[in-house]
Amino acid sequence: MIASYERDGRFPTAPNGAVVSVGVFDGVHLGHQEILRRNVETARALGARSTVVTFRQHPKSVLLGRAPRTLTSLEHRLELFRRAGIEHAVALTFDEALRAIPAADFAREFLAGSLHARRLVLGFDSKFGRGREGTPEFLAALGLSVDVVGQVVLGGRPVSSTAIREAVELGDLEAAAAMLGRPVAVHGEVVAGDKLGRRIGFPTANLDLHHELHPPTGVYAVRVRVVRYGQEARIGPELSGVANIGFRPTIEGARPETPRIEVHLLDFDGDLYGEHVELEFVAWLRPEQRFDGLPALQAQIARDVLAARATLERGRGGAGGRHPRDPMKDARGGRP
Repeated sequence: MIASYERDGRFPTAPNGAVVSVGVFDGVHLGHQEILRRNVETARALGARSTVVTFRQHPKSVLLGRAPRTLTSLEHRLELFRRAGIEHAVALTFDEALRAIPAADFAREFLAGSLHARRLVLGFDSKFGRGREGTPEFLAALGLSVDVVGQVVLGGRPVSSTAIREAVELGDLEAAAAMLGRPVAVHGEVVAGDKLGRRIGFPTANLDLHHELHPPTGVYAVRVRVVRYGQEARIGPELSGVANIGFRPTIEGARPETPRIEVHLLDFDGDLYGEHVELEFVAWLRPEQRFDGLPALQAQIARDVLAARATLERGRGGAGGRHPRDPMKDARGGRP
């Protein structure tokens, strides 16, 4: 069970205290997972509550006036925390008021006071508080028990959210998945579309990704799960599908400002409107392309379905594949 709380004092009591980790944790990659693993392990040894403090929006939106597109939305991060065994998560709104709090006050009043932290498990580069003075060394000097998790390196390169964003934007699913420790995935809400896919025999679920970063345009073999958030988070059965990320030039008159993400689920007949789903990219199949009319488009979608089915049957072990194009170039076609 996992809960999210605003910075308003509504924190459940922790009779045996808490083991607390603090960070954005965007992507919840291998480095983050090591912090979470150490947190859960320590909490169990102490009989304490495993706790994560994260932020509703990326702090860079305040610190720099701009922030990168996130690999994981808040809801996605909370779900990944839950899967890692975290019992309690606190999501703070990073604003000027929070930015101005001295690290010593934040540690004593919030971490030790409100959350009853018995030990902190932090990344090697963790910094928070006014002027980012709250380093692990600074906190230890305050008398807090601090466990520092070192940098995770993969193939000679440090694992970082920035490196994963770069791989996702390039369409290098294999490299991104290696650093994430799982296939590249996004969470989104199924929203109403124009129902063209249904009319041509391939109904699609249209996704609103809530700012999450996604791979470049193209057609992908995917796995899909319905995720219901809240106190009793629940994951639905895994579904197979073929997804298109693109601008639909076969259908659209003017080019939309942003690409659409649509998923045709294989062997599924149901209504997912309003549901939140986890879309896992298994492999890139082909680039987006323009077709001379709907019949040609229908025929290609049928081939895409066969290719996705074969790819998913072969690749039960995980995600892979690299998008071959320059991500700065525009795509030139698409599915409904």
